[in-house]
Amino acid sequence: MPEVPSTEGLVGQRSEKTTTKRTLESSDDYSPKKKTRCWGILTSQGSWADRSPLHEAACQGRLLALRTLLSQGYNANILTIDHVTPLHEACLSDHASCARALIAAGANVNATTIDGVTPLFNACSAGSATCTEVLLENGAKPQSEISQPSPIHEASSKGKIACLEALITWGADVDYDIPHLGTPLYIACIASDLQCTQKLLDEGANVQKGRSLESPLHAAAQKDCTEIINVLIEFGANINAKNVELKRPVESAPPNSSAEETLLLYEATPQSLRQLCRLSIREYLGRSRLHLIPQLQLPNLLKRFLKFR
Repeated sequence: MPEVPSTEGLVGQRSEKTTTKRTLESSDDYSPKKKTRCWGILTSQGSWADRSPLHEAACQGRLLALRTLLSQGYNANILTIDHVTPLHEACLSDHASCARALIAAGANVNATTIDGVTPLFNACSAGSATCTEVLLENGAKPQSEISQPSPIHEASSKGKIACLEALITWGADVDYDIPHLGTPLYIACIASDLQCTQKLLDEGANVQKGRSLESPLHAAAQKDCTEIINVLIEFGANINAKNVELKRPVESAPPNSSAEETLLLYEATPQSLRQLCRLSIREYLGRSRLHLIPQLQLPNLLKRFLKFR
C-alpha cells in the first residue's frame, strides 16, 4: 500500500488507538455484487483513518469546539486518508451551524472523497435541507459529474422532498440520466415516493424517460403503487411502452395486484373517454391535479362508467 502523505496540523493529534469504524446499517447493501446499482459506501461512514479532532467536532455538532480548533490553526479542509473533510461530516450529520463555520473558514464546498462523494450528496442523503441550502448558497454544484454520486438521485431515492426542491431551484437537471440508475423520476418511482414523483413531473421531467427501455410506469407497476401510476398516466405516460423484455407496464405488475387492475382498466378505456373524465373533474372541482382527490381517482370513475354502459 502506498505511503499516505502527512497532513499539516494533524501530526501529534492522532490517538494512539485507531478509532473503530462505524458499523454499517446493512453490510449486504454494499456487497460487490450490488455495487453496480448503488453508489456504494460513503467513505465518511466507512473509513476513519487519520481522523482529526476537527472531523469529530463536525460530526457531533460541537460548534464551540470546532471554532476553537479552527482558531488554533486547524485547516478547514483537513483530510482523512480517503479525502473526507470535516464539511462532509457536518453535512452527513445535519449540523448546519458547523457547516457554516467551516465554510466561513475556507472549507471547499465541492470537495470530493476518493469515491466522488461531495458534502452536497451527504446533505441529501441525510435529508438536511438546511445544509443543502447552505452549500448551494456558497457555490456547491447542484449537478454532479457523470462519474460521481448524484445528489438529485439520492434525494429522489430517499424521499427528501425539501432537498430535491432546493436542488431543482438551483439548477439541477430533472432528467439527469445515469446509465446504471436511470433518471431521478425513475428512482422516485422505484422508491414509491409520490411527493418526489409529483415534484419532478411538475418541474418538467420526461414522463417516459426511465432506465434504458424501462419506463417510470414500469417501475410504479412493479412496486404496485397505484397513486403514482395515476399521476404518471395523467402526465401522458405510455401504457403500451415495452421494456427490454418486451413487457408492457401491466405485464410488469404483480399478478392480481391493484396496479394490474388499474392498468387493465386504463387499457380497456378509450383515450378520449379518459381525457373527458379528467376535464369533467377539473371543471367541476376546479383542481389541476387528479391525485389531489383520492376519492375521485380516475380508475374508480371509469369503473362506474363501464358498469352502467
